[in-house]
Amino acid sequence: MTESAKPVVPLETAHFLNRELSLLQFNKRVLAMAEDETTPLLERLRYVCIVGSNLDEFFEIRVSSLKEQMRSFPTLRGPDGLTAGQAFEHVQDVVHRLVHKIYALLNSEILPKLHAEGIYAHPPSEWNDAQKAWAHDVFVRDVMPLLTPIGLDPAHPFPRVLNKSLNFMVTLSGDDAFGRKATIAVVQAPRALPRLIRMPTTVSGMPHSFILLTSLLRAFAGELFPGMIAHGVFQWRVTRNSDLFVDEEEVTNLRLALQGELSQRNFGSAVRLELDQLTPPNIEALLQREFDLSSVDTYRVQGPANISRLMQICNEVDRPDLLFPKYRGSVPKEFEKQPHRPHAMFEVIAEGDRLIHHPYQSFQPVIDFLTAAAIDPDVVAIKQTIYRTGEDSELMRLLLAAAKAGKEVTVVVELMARFDEQTNINWASRLEEVGAHVVYGVVGHKTHAKMLLVLRRENGRIRRYAHLGTGNYHPRTASLYTDFGLFTANSELCEDMDKVFAQLTGLGARRTLKLLLQSPFNMHSTVMSMIQAEIKAAKAGKKARIMAKMNSLIESEVVEALYEASQAGVSIDLFVRGLCTLRPGVEGLSENIRVRSIIGQFLEHSRVLYFYADGQERVYLSSADWMERNFFRRVEVAFPVLDAKLKKRVIDEAFTFALRDNQRAWLQQSDGQYERIVNRRHVFFLHNQLMNVLG
Repeated sequence: MTESAKPVVPLETAHFLNRELSLLQFNKRVLAMAEDETTPLLERLRYVCIVGSNLDEFFEIRVSSLKEQMRSFPTLRGPDGLTAGQAFEHVQDVVHRLVHKIYALLNSEILPKLHAEGIYAHPPSEWNDAQKAWAHDVFVRDVMPLLTPIGLDPAHPFPRVLNKSLNFMVTLSGDDAFGRKATIAVVQAPRALPRLIRMPTTVSGMPHSFILLTSLLRAFAGELFPGMIAHGVFQWRVTRNSDLFVDEEEVTNLRLALQGELSQRNFGSAVRLELDQLTPPNIEALLQREFDLSSVDTYRVQGPANISRLMQICNEVDRPDLLFPKYRGSVPKEFEKQPHRPHAMFEVIAEGDRLIHHPYQSFQPVIDFLTAAAIDPDVVAIKQTIYRTGEDSELMRLLLAAAKAGKEVTVVVELMARFDEQTNINWASRLEEVGAHVVYGVVGHKTHAKMLLVLRRENGRIRRYAHLGTGNYHPRTASLYTDFGLFTANSELCEDMDKVFAQLTGLGARRTLKLLLQSPFNMHSTVMSMIQAEIKAAKAGKKARIMAKMNSLIESEVVEALYEASQAGVSIDLFVRGLCTLRPGVEGLSENIRVRSIIGQFLEHSRVLYFYADGQERVYLSSADWMERNFFRRVEVAFPVLDAKLKKRVIDEAFTFALRDNQRAWLQQSDGQYERIVNRRHVFFLHNQLMNVLG
């Protein structure tokens, strides 16, 4: 049977769910936080903005990938039984309904309630004389000088448009100074212009007032075309393919090649067109022709096209009563010992492994650990991986200081960390300038592992101290994402880390590791063997249990192994925040598998593995999701929790409490839909419980 003749596997019966549709289900769960009236009002707006930002990336990466597959492999079916074209149709149908829901929620509920609280974005139709005069002054003084109107005619072709930039189509009539009769003009809003402008209280009469840049253009764009009549001003935005391609085998300097590619990211092929809902059909058709898009790719919006820009309101409005209560993670008592002595940190870790659970516990000990390493005269070397760290990073400044102080500093910087490429390039350059050893990992394999290794001279010998984590070395996200970090001086773990660093910086055969699991070498095979061990136990009538917590689960061999485990009688609980292509609860296939997703105040980011292992209870923390890329195309590590007390903590904090959550938890159904778990009589929030236990 030919590929094109293969029967379509119905969505309801395929072993695997579609990954794009699963990702959209995740965004529905995030939007549910905005719909929930118990969520503080400004946080509801924030969740709407998060979904808007997520959809931008969804089109830039996932939809663009579907379109590429439609062009290159139109008859190829994925694990879900769908061709790319069929998946694309399903995806567009879901997204259109989701976008309609977003703007309906924003316009009918969230913005009116914010208005009632004195927080308002004033539309031109409601400006009084004083507000209009102020807005006009802002336009003439701060906006108009930066605008370049382009009339569309044979001498003025359609301008080049940046990815996700804000643009306006202006419909005109009348003759200009040269007697031309152009009827359409394009006005591009430079990114230097703020999309949301604060209106003074003295003008607005309200404590927190804003106007959108879109409103200014709608009101005054006609002044860009003197002597002509502007009949309409319509915002629009095009989203482009933003996945980078660098032929790593052909380049001699990855950083320089990537910098060249970054400059072209803003001009990839178009994948989505967003329009003002009042845009005339002829303008819509013109833009669709220009960007080779169809009505399916076109979204008419009732509000700002880039909805995530409204996040500025959440960040600027000082109304603590409309936000989640501020939470500052506690510093564990053991890390409060004699903080003025740099070597005190190493004494604490030498006493035994230490576990930190962010954001319930502070990221400060990680900073203190690197601070101690940078200033302690007995520390001779520091080795660290960097995936995402932010433009303003205290950790990176400490590495710079350590290098300046003459310590051997080796930093593995992942230049291909999506959307953080330029930031990482900048840090790499600064580190090289002060003499640090900067490497970019292994060609073809992103370095995603989270490792920090310190080598210290003690009693004439070198002793290693380490931090391993499930999340990035990024203080800001450590206050928003849930992640585990482990401090250890375990000689075998630290030796394994040194071997991984040697692989990343040098050349040579694969190193044998004693405790760490490492992708792309043995992590996948070890996970598979641990699943098989549980299957064997279940078939022998013994207790068999698997629990795993991660962001994404889509690797087909692992999914099939979990199905086999379910059929053998293994009890399986999976906590998957985002996309999951496994079908739980299918009779004869996966009735012993339950999949939960928790969406709440903090973003669930930890990767935790648990296998009962005949009572040994093997527990690993990891940087890796169960995805093909993490197992086979990235450098990842999973590290065991060996201390019995810390192991119990991880089991409780990652799984036991999560199983009790009946307010923010969702249970995945076999068709890929999710149902919220709610018990009004016995309210249990995972995040609140962990705040109480660890705060």
